[in-house]
Amino acid sequence: MTLLDQAAQLRSLMMSRPGASVIAVTSGKGGVGKSNVAVNLAAQFASVGKNVILLDADMGLANADVLCNLDIPFNLAHVIARQKELREVMVKAPGGFKLIGGASGLARMADLSDYDRQRLVDALGELEQEADILLIDTGAGISQNVLSFTRAADHVLVVTTPEPTAITDAYAVIKVVSRDDTDRRISLLVNQARSAGEAKVVYDRISKVARQFLGVHVLEAGYVSADESVPIAVRRRQPFVLANPRCPAAICIAHLAVRLEQGVAGRMETVGFFHRMSRWFRKTGTEA
Repeated sequence: MTLLDQAAQLRSLMMSRPGASVIAVTSGKGGVGKSNVAVNLAAQFASVGKNVILLDADMGLANADVLCNLDIPFNLAHVIARQKELREVMVKAPGGFKLIGGASGLARMADLSDYDRQRLVDALGELEQEADILLIDTGAGISQNVLSFTRAADHVLVVTTPEPTAITDAYAVIKVVSRDDTDRRISLLVNQARSAGEAKVVYDRISKVARQFLGVHVLEAGYVSADESVPIAVRRRQPFVLANPRCPAAICIAHLAVRLEQGVAGRMETVGFFHRMSRWFRKTGTEA
């Protein structure tokens, strides 16, 4: 399938689905390329006409703005602090998607007051009405900051690499995310794979263990090739799908976008994302 065929298929699939799809992009450890995947996936969706918002929800190490070569004077912290409105901190990123910069210094949302929790929920609630696709780049690991988003999203995309420590930590994330709901939609993306075969081995290993010990079916999101075009684009502070749209990694991202729209990341129709998130905040507030 050519890139043009993929784009046409993606447009057709997206037009047939009402409402926003919310995808949390997460990982067990840092350094696996999670944020780069989120940024390039946002640019890919936007390239086919989708209204995409990327929320950098890594409260401690936000870097989506760096990957996009953007100087963002205000971020999510200013919204929570009631210094800015959400629309005032949202900026247009390369490729046409909208970016909300991460709130560095807010490592644990559970530390916020009840009022500030509700302030965050109210502000983010606007996104569900404005976006076709909402991508959330969470922090790495299994902190409450991360779980507040992964537990409320329609779909969780777990990013790993073929390295043993990354594989172990990816499984740990799947274990924690699925603890409250074994039917939660989770998929695994193998980044920096040297071949499709290597990626398949990693997926099979994690999915088999998750099925056997957790009773969880992990969907196969595919892989992103180890590609020298990626670090070059990072150094230039450009999404690689824009800098070199025909490179192997960009083609993998195009496949990933189509795969997500084909049903890997179906939308939960019963309750909105931020309604679920608000419910989580109320729960943590009660337990505090």
